[in-house]
Amino acid sequence: MLFLYNTGARADEAAQAKIADLTLAQTPRDHSLVQVHRKGNKLRLCPLWPQTAAELSPLIRGRPATDHVFLNRSGKPITRFGIHTMIERHVKRMLPTTTSLAGKQVSPHTIRHTTATHLLRAGVDINTIRAWLGHVSLNTTNIYAEVDMEMKAKALATCEVRTAQPQKHRREDTGLLEFLRRL
Repeated sequence: MLFLYNTGARADEAAQAKIADLTLAQTPRDHSLVQVHRKGNKLRLCPLWPQTAAELSPLIRGRPATDHVFLNRSGKPITRFGIHTMIERHVKRMLPTTTSLAGKQVSPHTIRHTTATHLLRAGVDINTIRAWLGHVSLNTTNIYAEVDMEMKAKALATCEVRTAQPQKHRREDTGLLEFLRRL
């Protein structure tokens, strides 16, 4: 699930990830990344957080580069349906302690949407989010860029005019006021 959130990958993209697609940092100065195989057999590079790389490292250790990264309980490559089921199972386990999940449909796409929303809230520009998610069209990405009240309040706070001193009262210009009223 961390991989899905980090990359914004679709369930099928995560299921198709192979060990050869990963480049895990060898030193603190290096960056970890994954080549995500998109629709139409196109590739996109996605950076991985150190925490994601740390979780993946023991998962792939000693396995051939041609193996899929994620395996099911039987040791076979997980499918997109297996990823959906895994998320549903995890949400059910979380319900007793996270009541806000009750009645909500959580899916790999929900995680993808959350990635896009959090990137947007962090101030990442929409074109970077488009590339992150592997969209060809910016219009597709704009679906994820719904502006919510938290974002509106943050934007309003950045525009707030603050004055250090009380403003001086100016003598009213009745002619100007009358002119403005007639507009």
